Amino acid sequence: MTPVPPRSEPAWSDAEHLPEGLATCRACPRLVAHREAVATRKRAAYADEAYWGAPVPGFGDPAARLLLLGLAPGAHGSNRTGRQFTGDASGAVLFPALHRAGLADRAGSARRGDGLRLRGLWITAAARCVPPGNKPSRDELTACRPWLADDLGRLPELRAVLSLGAVAHDAYLELLKDRGAPVVKARHRFAHGSVHRLDRSYEGVGALPLIGSYHVSFQNTNTGRLTTAMLDEVLDHAKDLAGLA
Repeated sequence: MTPVPPRSEPAWSDAEHLPEGLATCRACPRLVAHREAVATRKRAAYADEAYWGAPVPGFGDPAARLLLLGLAPGAHGSNRTGRQFTGDASGAVLFPALHRAGLADRAGSARRGDGLRLRGLWITAAARCVPPGNKPSRDELTACRPWLADDLGRLPELRAVLSLGAVAHDAYLELLKDRGAPVVKARHRFAHGSVHRLDRSYEGVGALPLIGSYHVSFQNTNTGRLTTAMLDEVLDHAKDLAGLA
């Protein structure tokens, strides 16, 4: 048999994972009320658009080696478009950075189905519904954690997690605690550029290295707390840990 030549181009995918029950989840009454109110009132610029107004699934490459874990959908971004980080100021920073890092095939994304494809990367969030003030409660994050576990369980090639912000960082630590790891969060504090080799600290529970980055929110990028160079550097480090060339 003639051997199959190696691929000369990277494999790309824009798969979306909508687990059974996610689209109709109403576990958190406060979040349900808020996501639907935002989708009804809308923003004037999007008055003619139909908002998603429901829990937002993860998406990306099913063979992902790197998981990018955000906080929650934006009111007029993901809650409108139905895809993580899509259609708002955070996405306008994130997707160009992913493109520069070779993790996305283009530098922008406006909506689901626009052809964006990711390489070696899966994008999801700690909370799947937009929270008032962008602040999900502890109970709401706990209720949402099974959906994060579901994403992780369907990504067998994962090698590292990149958290955008302290809430996402802690959400991954809490997931490991659910699996039985004796995690003491004070030993694994969030900081931009921090690297926690959880795979070495908690063997036997599928723990992955956890890298921290400031969130790509407008509040961080507009004030210079998170610069383009800082984001590019942390993405390069995350790629190295995940074994992505």
